[in-house]
Amino acid sequence: MLVTVLTVSFNAEKTIARTIESVMNQTYKNIEYIVVDGASKDNTAAIAESYVEKFNAHEGRSMRVISEPDRGMYDALNKGAGMAHGEIVGQINADDFYEPDAVQTMAELYGREHYDLAWGSLNVITKSGNLIKHAKKGLLWTTSHWCHPAAFARREILLEYPYPLTNSHDDFDFATHVYLDGRKIFPLDKVISNFTFGGMSTQRSIRDAKQRLDEIYGIYKKYGMSRLYYLHRLVFETVKYLLT
Repeated sequence: MLVTVLTVSFNAEKTIARTIESVMNQTYKNIEYIVVDGASKDNTAAIAESYVEKFNAHEGRSMRVISEPDRGMYDALNKGAGMAHGEIVGQINADDFYEPDAVQTMAELYGREHYDLAWGSLNVITKSGNLIKHAKKGLLWTTSHWCHPAAFARREILLEYPYPLTNSHDDFDFATHVYLDGRKIFPLDKVISNFTFGGMSTQRSIRDAKQRLDEIYGIYKKYGMSRLYYLHRLVFETVKYLLT
């Protein structure tokens, strides 16, 4: 079975080599790899291009790099999904990286469960040490257990539920839509990805926390979910602000 992996990038020259090498060194052999770069102003695209010949030298592997302006991360992911040929598609950002058996783990899980959307656990790398974000669905549908850098989905699901290009939590909007439509979701509590703490979703300020609160509650509201989710998110953001 062919598996597509997407990496979107913009000005990621310091980290993209690690990301690419984590895909190139996967134990699973049948991988289509697409790097969708947003016309970076640094050497990101050139670094990615430098790996194409080496990646394609592996039997069953293919890699290509597209570098052109886009409307941000989720626009690039939508574009990449439209180019994909794999039965399932994984998405790993240009400052994150896979465990060596990530693709094999999720491909074998698909072979057993035939999921529409699945994700593994995440190793979160912080300045003070690492912690594991465990993949679960939990009693409530929240971001607490959702791990986008460890997510894989059927290609048709990504095409049926494109990212809405609304805000920085389009990934959770996508997952919520899939969840509420009753599609098959399968979280797997095994670390498959490594996430570098410090991106848009981890900024520490009252204004940033309020923006995340408004954006995520807006997703719940969009899909007609309980107003109690506002209280849950308020508590979550408060704790996150105090501990980071």
